[in-house]
Amino acid sequence: MATAGDTTALDPARIDAVLNLFQAAGHALVSPPMLQPANVLLDLIGEDIRRRLYLTQGADGADLCLRPDFTIPVCRHHVAYGDNALPTGYCYHGPVFRQRPDGLGEIPQMGAESLGRTDIAEADADLLALAIEALSTFGLEDVSIRIGDETIFAAVLAGLGLPAVWQRRLRDLFGETDKLAAAVERMAGGTTSDDETRDVRLGFLAALEGADPKAAHAVVEDLLSIAGISAVGGRTPAEIADRFLEQAALTRGTAGHGKAADALKSYLAIKTDGADAVSALNAFAAEYDLDLNQPIAAFEHRLEALKDKGIDPARLAFAADFGRRLDYYSGFVFEIHGDTRSHDGPLVGGGRYDKLVTLLGAKTDVPAIGFSMWVDRIAARIGG
Repeated sequence: MATAGDTTALDPARIDAVLNLFQAAGHALVSPPMLQPANVLLDLIGEDIRRRLYLTQGADGADLCLRPDFTIPVCRHHVAYGDNALPTGYCYHGPVFRQRPDGLGEIPQMGAESLGRTDIAEADADLLALAIEALSTFGLEDVSIRIGDETIFAAVLAGLGLPAVWQRRLRDLFGETDKLAAAVERMAGGTTSDDETRDVRLGFLAALEGADPKAAHAVVEDLLSIAGISAVGGRTPAEIADRFLEQAALTRGTAGHGKAADALKSYLAIKTDGADAVSALNAFAAEYDLDLNQPIAAFEHRLEALKDKGIDPARLAFAADFGRRLDYYSGFVFEIHGDTRSHDGPLVGGGRYDKLVTLLGAKTDVPAIGFSMWVDRIAARIGG
């Protein structure tokens, strides 16, 4: 039986066949450097993976990390060498590096990225269909597919009229189901399991409440300097000060949002198949008098594009609370699992990241979607 990290169950010819499949679909094979600038990854990768980076320094003192995923390095490659060639696509095969509580931190991955297509729904359908076909090439047919959409969640937050600090906080937690549920409970004025820890900080946060941002920055930077700390988790003192200011705003805003919290709980509880998802979303919007027409129409257009690719929406499991734990995802997301019973350890994960390429330096907006395949999990599935 193959184990996690072991790819011996995979015929190398099948890996080549999948790469050929990607290239035939218009994705050029690239191999971005294993060492990446840490500041870029720390800003864009997400809290969960940020804690699991392998960090080092270059001879010039620059902070570096081993690449924890391929999407950001591939997009950096595009900005450096292919910014004028849109639409375009890339594919890859190689290791990424994330610290794990057990097992090796070197994880074999392959995948594909599509940049610059303006036919959004059709691009989404093409990439999901390509991922399904890649798994089929490996010999995996009986899979389950989960889909979610952060765009609809963001529209719900905006429609509920929540303060900007709460909208930002809840969007940051989208995909972290337990943490998101706790934040919604806290927003409504309820208590959560982290309240005791939060109370320890309450005095400091209360002192910052309403403070001039420049003064708050100076206080935090002075405290860190006295403690001999120049950075925490890759964050600068100024970024830490911003985080404290946000926490102060959240602390004073933990009441008066009960109705919004009830609406969010109702939304996040929506779970259905793709065929019934549009009606469920429309019913929710009507019940809470929210204008979600535009994001629901885009969602429906995507389902039609998927049907055109031969993917039955009834085969898809939609969950309103499903997101992926990477900060750069901005809309449609999906995961493919090895059977219809388990949601542990996706074989494929992907989604739309329309702001990432611009944040990395592209001169124009670049709509983008891609996916990665966990080659070790695929091998374990085949070998099991």
